Amino acid sequence: MTTRQGLTYDDMLLVPQYSDIKSRSEVSIASELGGHKFRLPIIASPMDTVTTSAMASAMDSYGGFGIIHRYSSIDIQRQHVGSVPTGVTVGAAIGATGDYLERATALYNAGASLLCVDVAHGHHILVKEALHELRQVFGDTIHIMAGNVATLEGYDDLVDWGADSVRCNIGGGSICSTRTQTGHGVPGLQTIIDCARSEREAPIIADGGIRNSGDVVKALAAGADFVMLGSLLSGTDETPGDVINTHKGKFKSYRGMASKDAQVEWRGKTASLEGIATTVPCKGPVGEILADLERGLRSGLSYSGSRSIQELQSKSKFIRQTVSGQIESTTHILR
Repeated sequence: MTTRQGLTYDDMLLVPQYSDIKSRSEVSIASELGGHKFRLPIIASPMDTVTTSAMASAMDSYGGFGIIHRYSSIDIQRQHVGSVPTGVTVGAAIGATGDYLERATALYNAGASLLCVDVAHGHHILVKEALHELRQVFGDTIHIMAGNVATLEGYDDLVDWGADSVRCNIGGGSICSTRTQTGHGVPGLQTIIDCARSEREAPIIADGGIRNSGDVVKALAAGADFVMLGSLLSGTDETPGDVINTHKGKFKSYRGMASKDAQVEWRGKTASLEGIATTVPCKGPVGEILADLERGLRSGLSYSGSRSIQELQSKSKFIRQTVSGQIESTTHILR
C-alpha cells in the first residue's frame, strides 16, 4: 500500500507577482488543439443536458468549442453534428464498445472535426483497443481526444495508444459520485499537476471540479491546455431540455451521465450508479457566462504578470492554504 497527499483547487492559491500589464486586453487566453487556435480555452462537456448543436454553435461563436454527447441514436447525433454551421469546430463523443466504429464513421462523414472517446475510466484495455481501431480506420485525418484518467501513467498510456489529447480527472464533477461509490479518484488539481509532468506533449483537458474562473486559472497554471465545463454551462439557454416552471423560478435539468435517470433513458437499464440528477436555475445566454469567465481569466493571468497561458505555466507560483485560508479566500461576510 502506498499513500500520499493530493491537492484540490481549494487547497492552493497562485501567488501574485510583479506585472507590467497595463491593460487586460494585452492578455491572450488562446490555446491550440488539433491545429486550431481557440480564443477561449473552454470546452463544453459531452453531457446530454449540456451539449447538442445549439451549445456547440454558441461555444464556437465565443471562441471555444463543444463536444456533442453520445447518449442518443447515431442518426440523432449525426444530425446535431450536421446542423452546426460549416466551418465550425465541433466535436462528437463516442464510446469504446458496441457501435462506436459505426458511430465514429457517421460523425466523421457528417463533419465532426474531433472525436472524443468518452469513457469514465479511460485507463482501460477497451480504450486501448478502441484507439487502435480508430487509428486503423481514420489514420491521422481527425483529432482524437480520450479519457478520463487521473494519473500520469494513464495520461502517458492514452497518448501512446493514439490519443491526440487527454481528458484528465476522475470523480470531481459536481454531479459525479464516482469517488463515494468506488473509493477511487485523485483530487482534481493534483491530477493536472501529475499529468503535466509527462514528457508527452498531448494537450491536457482539465475536466471536472471547475467552479469559477479562479479554478480555471489554477488548472491552466498547473499545466492544463483547456478546461471542460459542465455545471458552469448548465441551465443556460443553449442547453437541451425544457424549462421547468416552479414557484421558486425557472429551472432546467442537469444530470451526470452515470446517474440512474440518464442510464434508464439512454439504454433502458442501469449499471453502476456514479452520478446524480438535479435541476439548476435558468441562467440566460451562455455568452454571459463565457464573458464572465473570460474577464476572470484575463485578470487572473495579469496577477501573475503573464500575457499568455504558456507564460503563466512557466512562471506561476502556488502556495498551499489552510482551511482557515480557504474561508478567508471567500466572500465570508455572511458566515
